[in-house]
Amino acid sequence: MKKLLCLALAASTLMVAETALAHGPVSCPAAPRAERKPPAQLTKQLKDSGWQVRKMQMYNNCYEVYGFDEKGRPVEAFFDPRTLARIPVAP
Repeated sequence: MKKLLCLALAASTLMVAETALAHGPVSCPAAPRAERKPPAQLTKQLKDSGWQVRKMQMYNNCYEVYGFDEKGRPVEAFFDPRTLARIPVAP
């Protein structure tokens, strides 16, 4: 029972952290699938930089990444799928 309660608390904490990371308008130029670098390459790049990647998805033609940066802070970041460069987000 204690284990179940801890898991539920951890899941709700993560959901609150994700919803707290609202973003402004962001988009990347449309790129054919053949021109996109694989998401696994971005995950490796981020992990090598000390990030923890929890979730990655496509959003407005960008890779949207949820996780924690090298300092352990929750982060929601966007990356161009062709270059894997981080896309700045306006507040």
